[in-house]
Amino acid sequence: MLTVFAQYPTFLVFVAIVAAIVATIALMPAWIRFLKSSHIGQQVRADGPESHLVKQGTPTMGGVVMLVAVVVVALIVGKPTPEMLALLGACVLTGALGLVDDASKVVKERSLGLTPKAKLVGQFAIATVFCLVAVNLLGIEPTVEIPFLCTIDMGVLTTVVPVGEGVSIPWVYLVFVNVLLVGLCNAVNLTDGLDGLAAGTVMIVMIVMAAIAYRSDMLESAIFGAALAGACIGFLWFNSFPADIFMGDTGSLALGMSLGCLAVLTKSEFIVLVIGGLFVAEALSVMIQVLYYKKTRKRIFLMAPLHHHFEKKGWSETKVVVRFWIVSGVLAACGFSLYFAETLMAVA
Repeated sequence: MLTVFAQYPTFLVFVAIVAAIVATIALMPAWIRFLKSSHIGQQVRADGPESHLVKQGTPTMGGVVMLVAVVVVALIVGKPTPEMLALLGACVLTGALGLVDDASKVVKERSLGLTPKAKLVGQFAIATVFCLVAVNLLGIEPTVEIPFLCTIDMGVLTTVVPVGEGVSIPWVYLVFVNVLLVGLCNAVNLTDGLDGLAAGTVMIVMIVMAAIAYRSDMLESAIFGAALAGACIGFLWFNSFPADIFMGDTGSLALGMSLGCLAVLTKSEFIVLVIGGLFVAEALSVMIQVLYYKKTRKRIFLMAPLHHHFEKKGWSETKVVVRFWIVSGVLAACGFSLYFAETLMAVA
């Protein structure tokens, strides 16, 4: 940590944002040149909007630089505490999974990389390890808090494995965390379909999550969230329409997993569904479309995920992105207000 500023935790959070912005902007041009010279580009969906065909060949895997910036900034500005290392571990491992997926797309020259089953297995494995680390090493209670209503105890069915001092496996909470983390992971990935959409919406959400972590006296989590927000802002410089580079699954999967992990550590597992409501809506649009089509052979949306529906309705890509940013900001503000009001009531 920047020890000279250790007594100013708010300043450190802002330093993390700025440093991640600077690092991402500084490193990205060289990465783009390398990708272009290596002919590593995006493979566009054949069944996607026709206007997206011009994106074919645009450099991808920009998430690599984002993750490098986050790791470096988080470890310089923050401390390598178990909390920080758990967050960075989940983020980097999921990013590595996405990198393998992106690389396979480039090698096979198609828009599909790893099989869905392979990606899900990797995501569930990372989510499981993170949950067990959070419960056993970080002291996270296996509960879910629903503001103003109740706290659900999901540790009622717990097995203690006699390894070391004993490893607790709260089965119900483990299943819940797996669904939450893997769900958010793929929801953010689905949102990454337009220039600047995922980076802009995640940036908004991460700022709010960093504020929640700070409010919860979890400085390392706040610094981690701030670094992610800063990396998204820096990436937007190159990803705004028309994009010079895409983050790829390397970035989107890692961002989604990081969002879920922050929610677990800050005990905002329910509120994150409001804060990240846009991602939830994008994922639901795909599930509804698939289920309805299988049942009726008709489509509810012109195209899924949801952002493509509005493109098909005639909205320009920029209009969809900006309006989705606005919706994401409103939902994030509502979620934070809900969290803040609930904590004030608890103190009162």
